[in-house]
Amino acid sequence: MLKWLGIIVGVLIVLGAAVFIAGSMMPQNHTASRTARLSQPPESVWAVITDVPAFPSWRKDVAVVENLPPRNGKVVWKETSRSRNSLTFEAETAEAPRHLVTRITDKGLPFGGSWDYVIVPNGLGSRLTITENGEIYNPIFRVVSRAMGYTSTLDAYLESLAAKLGGKYTPPN
Repeated sequence: MLKWLGIIVGVLIVLGAAVFIAGSMMPQNHTASRTARLSQPPESVWAVITDVPAFPSWRKDVAVVENLPPRNGKVVWKETSRSRNSLTFEAETAEAPRHLVTRITDKGLPFGGSWDYVIVPNGLGSRLTITENGEIYNPIFRVVSRAMGYTSTLDAYLESLAAKLGGKYTPPN
């Protein structure tokens, strides 16, 4: 019995080391992008994505938003997820109604980065492209993030946004 326990523990250690080594060889930075066609004009899309206190009413992943004091004239807020994890963001660039850049400002996390939103008119509606410029510092998180897909959070966000605006977003295959 002890022999099997030793074998199992040894296998787990080797697997853990392999995941750590694989993650260490992966790049720390990544870029992922998604585009959605929305039926609302850029001004309406802008109004929704910059109404920070209203996020919990339409974003399935956000339970609570706390507005924080501005930093250097920039909007800052803390989002707490339904699983009680929290992240602090800053609106680094805000050029209504066409361009928004938000950045995670918390230090000491295993990840960080920014989302760059570009809204352009598209017929009677608009086209929103969000580009994630992510940083994953922890090698194990790199492997997990790669396995989950870098666009899963973008897709969930765009699904919620499209529903809020009375439409539907279908992630590309």
